[in-house]
Formats: sequence, structure tokens, C-alpha cells
Amino acid sequence: MTTEDTVITSRDGRVGRILLNRPKALNALDLKMIRACAAILETWRDNPHVDAVVIEGAGERAFCAGGDIRALRDGQLSGDRASVDQFFAEEYALNLTIATYPKPYIALIDGICMGGGIGLSVHAPYRVATEHAGFGMPETAIGFFPDIGATYLLPRLPGELGVYLGLTGLRVTGADAVHAGLATHYTPRARLADLSAALARDGVAALAAYNETLPAFSLADHRSAIDYCFAAGTVAEIVSRLEAIGAEWAEAALKAMRTVSPSALHWTLLALRHGRDLTLKQALDAEFALTRTTMAHPDFAEGVRAMVVDKDRKPAWQPSRIEDVDPARIDALFAG
Repeated sequence: MTTEDTVITSRDGRVGRILLNRPKALNALDLKMIRACAAILETWRDNPHVDAVVIEGAGERAFCAGGDIRALRDGQLSGDRASVDQFFAEEYALNLTIATYPKPYIALIDGICMGGGIGLSVHAPYRVATEHAGFGMPETAIGFFPDIGATYLLPRLPGELGVYLGLTGLRVTGADAVHAGLATHYTPRARLADLSAALARDGVAALAAYNETLPAFSLADHRSAIDYCFAAGTVAEIVSRLEAIGAEWAEAALKAMRTVSPSALHWTLLALRHGRDLTLKQALDAEFALTRTTMAHPDFAEGVRAMVVDKDRKPAWQPSRIEDVDPARIDALFAG
């Protein structure tokens, strides 16, 4: 066993284990953690004694709540763009490694799984969610956009679910995540430790015995309406369709969209539309370029301030209304 402070790695039977060990920070990723995960995956890649990899988060509150956005904001504001670029370059490289890893990679997701946590799990072929799992991409709330390959992943969820989740940032439960395609298996928390042990003995064959019957999809009755509303070509048209629906789920979506950065809604929709036609590698490259332009917009620093630094949850967006966003300014973010 080796300990890299916030990442603990070990070999256990047939599997290599990665434990994200920063529970007080909801296992949020910093560069050191990203490098530790990348290094051990490279070590195990050709190790004949490691048949599969299992990744988990310490504590019961989170698998991984995302990246260390406070540090990224500090780098952006101080002009240290090199450190920001380094973080994203290595994080995105890790995402691609997970997606293309030659051995089974199994994420056991209990608690919050957002942003960078999605990147550590959803690119894998096996994603086990518990009833306490909560999946979300809430980047529009900090004036950013769903990254870590989400511009590739979200457009490939059924219908327009990915656009719905990407714009609103609303969280889905572990069971709903399986229905939506974000997770592949459903195992209650009470059985998760037994599953983890069984994986060390039997590898991925153990998953079937612990995969339980899913509760009904909470969004099932609204799927056609979600697809209709979020298939609209512009943010304004999505809002108009949601207003016309008038249902409770639509009101929740509208409330979320009226709270987050109006500019982020526009560039996120455009990024998701572009991502439909890209490979994962191409999407990650496009996201890397987009980090540079969107983080220079005042909404990123302000969003992180309001949600993470001061936590007053009262961001002053520029502009403050969806209707006032200049489409030409959004298009310019994708130029070149």
C-alpha cells in the first residue's frame, strides 16, 4: 500500500484499489490527486497481477465533489494561467486514460459525484451507484460549463436529458443515474462493502450478483416534455417552452436556469451542440480551449466567489438576464 496523502492506492486480490481520501473536502480533486491517480494507472496498466481497477471515495458524503475551483479562480485572477492550464491538461488526460484503459475500471459511487468526480467515473465501463449517490454537473452555477468530457457525454444520454442536466445543474439520484446512462449498476450502500470485497475475489463477474432492481425513473413521465423543451435551438426558446409547459418539473428547471450564469447557459448549450459530433478526445481538446475564454469572462470569478469563497450565493452576473446575453459574444468564445 502507498499513501499520497489524499489518494491511497493498494493491491487487493485481483484488483488495484484507488481511494480518494479527502473526505472533509468531499474528495475534491487537486493536481496532486490527479497525478497520483494517473501514475498508479500507468503502473498497473501492464502489471500481470492487476486484472481490474476499483476506485472509491472515503467517507459517506461524497465519491468526489469535483475539482478545486477555488484554486483555479485564484490562478485565473492572479494571471497564473500556466497553473490553470496544467490542471486542466492533466485532468483531461486522466479522463481520456480512464476511457481507454485496457483493463476493467470500476467506480463505486456513494454520495456526491459532480464535475471532476463525473470525469473519474462516467468514462469507465462500470459505474456502480448507491441510493445515496447524487450525480450532477453544476458548472453553470459558477459561470463555467460542464467539462471533463461532459460535452461528449451529455449529448449521448437519451433524448435531451444531457442538455437538461447540463444547463440546469440539477442533481439526479443513483437510481435515476442508471436510468439516464450515467451509471451502469445499482447497489444499495449496505451491500457496497461486500461488493467491493467480491470484486477483489472475482473481478467484474461479481457485479451481477449485487446489481439490484431499479426503482422507477423519477423523470419517466416527463421525458417527452424534457426532450421537446431542451431540443430548442436557443436558451431563450428553451425558457419559452418551459414556461408554456407549466409543470412542476419545468418550474424547477426554470428556477435553476434563472439562478445560474445567463452567459454560461448560452456557451454551455453551444458546447453541448458541438459535442454531439466530436470524439471524446476532440471534445476534451475543445473544452480545454473553452476554459481559457470562459474563465476570462467575469462570471467565472464571480460565480466561484458567490458559491465557494464567500458563500453568499448572491452572484452579480454580467449580464444579469438571459435575454441580455449577446449571441455574438458567445460565438466569439468558440472562434479559432
